[in-house]
Amino acid sequence: MADEGAADDLAGDIGGDEVPAKKSGGLKGALPVLLKYILIGIAAVIFIVTIVIITNLIMNRGGKSQSKIPVGQEYTTQREVLSWYTTLDQIRTQTCDDINPANVVVQVVLGYKKDDKNASTEITERRIEIVDFLRQFFSSKSEAEIAPDKEEALKNDIRDQINENILSRSKIRDVRFTTKDVVKAQ
Repeated sequence: MADEGAADDLAGDIGGDEVPAKKSGGLKGALPVLLKYILIGIAAVIFIVTIVIITNLIMNRGGKSQSKIPVGQEYTTQREVLSWYTTLDQIRTQTCDDINPANVVVQVVLGYKKDDKNASTEITERRIEIVDFLRQFFSSKSEAEIAPDKEEALKNDIRDQINENILSRSKIRDVRFTTKDVVKAQ
């Protein structure tokens, strides 16, 4: 009998009274899990896009681009087109050399912003002052200071001094010599 009781216990443990676990139905069980992963993916994309936008706004300081291309004379491919004031008198003077000064004959033209009527008017109004300045400028230079290799420095110096000391409402942008003769006196 003892063997019979043990056999009954074993039979009861093996599965006599227990109800087998239900297998979940294919689509019914997978749908909530699938929706959960889709929502996690959408939330991740929204989070990443928000972070990228905020980072770009901070880096660009509200829309200003960090990568500005420097614009200077060495970077520009086209030079600015200027209007030229060509009616200044020809300058005739001598250099300031103590021994054997050279005779200087210079015709100067002034470049200003294209179609700038104010610059043209002001240069015309101050034409006598500009011619006097140019005469004094060249008579204060030695022959070595007005040599051909120093021409760019001369032009820049003339431009800067005219802009600072003579013109007030407008600025000239360039100075050119249409004639520049330096003849050593004998």
